[in-house]
Amino acid sequence: MEYLTSWPSPAKINLFLHITGRRPDGYHELQSIFVLFDKGDTIDISPRTDNVINITPDLGFPVEKNIVYKAAKLLMEHTGKQFGADIHINKNIPMGGGLGGGSSNAATALVALNLIFSLGLVEDELAELGRRLGADVPVFVRGRSAFAEGVGEILTPVSVEEKYYLIATPTDTAVSTAEIFNHPELPRNTPKLSPAEVCFSNTRNDCEKLVKKYYPKVAKTLSWLLQYAPSRMTGTGASCFACFADEKAALAAFENIPNDMRGFVAKAVNVSPLKVAADKYSRSNQKI
Repeated sequence: MEYLTSWPSPAKINLFLHITGRRPDGYHELQSIFVLFDKGDTIDISPRTDNVINITPDLGFPVEKNIVYKAAKLLMEHTGKQFGADIHINKNIPMGGGLGGGSSNAATALVALNLIFSLGLVEDELAELGRRLGADVPVFVRGRSAFAEGVGEILTPVSVEEKYYLIATPTDTAVSTAEIFNHPELPRNTPKLSPAEVCFSNTRNDCEKLVKKYYPKVAKTLSWLLQYAPSRMTGTGASCFACFADEKAALAAFENIPNDMRGFVAKAVNVSPLKVAADKYSRSNQKI
C-alpha cells in the first residue's frame, strides 16, 4: 500500500527568550514564543522487514547518539512493538544554530513512524515522549506556533503574523548553550509576561548580549541584519533573524548576504508543514 515517504521537518525561531528564574534543580524558567516555519529539513522513511533502524547520512558520531535513532527506539520501548526503517535526513537547517533542527528531526520521526507503523499513539503521548528527548521536541510534535513557559514544555498555541524571515548564521561558529546558561552574567530575573502582553518591541533575547560579547561573529551577523529590518538572535545562537512584511524584501536582503554567513528565507506559519502532512496522512488512512 502506498505511504508518504518524505516528511517535513520545519525550522523554528524563538521570537524572544526571557529567563524568569532558576529552579533548585538548576534548570531555568523561560518564556518564549516558538515561531514555526514553512521550510526546514525533510526526512525520507522507507520501512524494512528486518527490524533494523538505519540512519543516513553519517553525521560523524555513532548512530546510537543520533536523536532520530533515539526517537525510533523510544517508540519501540514505549509501545512494545518492533519495526525497521531506512531513514535519510536531508539537512538544510544549520546544526547548533538555535533553529531546532535536531528537535524537529526527532519530532518528525516520532510523528511519522507512529503513523507509518500504525502504533496508535495520540498527540499528547508523542509530545511526552518528545519531552524525554529534548525540551524543544514537543512544540514540533504538536505542530503549532506557541507561547512557551516552564523549561519550554508548557505550550499555549498562539496566532503569529505570517511574515517572512531572513535567517542568517555565521559560518564556523558554534555557541555552547551550557556555557551561556551557566554564565554568571546571564540575566535570570526578567519579569513574566502574559501572551497578550507580548510584542516584539517589549521583549528581547536575554542571551543575546552575552553571546555577542563572546562570539563576535554573532554580533556581526546581527549588525548586518539590522540594516534591513528588526532583528534578533534565536535561542542561544548562533543563528539570527530579521523580520519582513513581504517575501520580496526578505529575498532582496538575502541576495546581499556576506560570504561568511549562510541563510535562507522562510514564512512564519501557525500550523507546521509536519502537522499538515500528518493530518493528511491520517485522513487518507494509508497503511503499509
